[in-house]
Formats: sequence, structure tokens, C-alpha cells
Amino acid sequence: MTITTLTSREFNQRASEAKRAANNGPVFITDRGRPAHVLMSFEDYQRLTQQRRNIADALAMPGIADIEFDPPRVAIERRPADFS
Repeated sequence: MTITTLTSREFNQRASEAKRAANNGPVFITDRGRPAHVLMSFEDYQRLTQQRRNIADALAMPGIADIEFDPPRVAIERRPADFS
């Protein structure tokens, strides 16, 4: 992984180069000598955040119908509550 650092001015002048560099690692963009932003590929961003899906999103995934899932039935017996 290569880390690239560009000033805000360099980034504005060489945005295409910065995007290419982001494929090899993060690109730090400085403002007055201090890191202000980070440019990274979308794949790196997804890997970094790895947000959990909720059940509705998981069920809406393409190809979900191809997954076989047949959980066993569970018998739940009721018992009277003991308040003694």
C-alpha cells in the first residue's frame, strides 16, 4: 500500500492523478500543511466500514432465492409461572 500526500492546490490541478493513486492506497490532501481529507477507492471504503446489513436488506439481495434454508422446527412448551 502506497500513501500519497497532495496539497489542496495539487489535488485541484491533478485530480485524475490523485484518483489513480487512490487505487494503490490512501491519498492525504493537506490544507495549509495539515491533513484535511483522505481520498480512497470505493472498495477500500467498503472494506473499512463493513456496515452490517439489516434483515430486510439481506433478504432483498440478488440471488437470495438460490440459497436453500430449511431450519428445523422448534417445539416450545408453556409452563405455568411459579410466583412462590
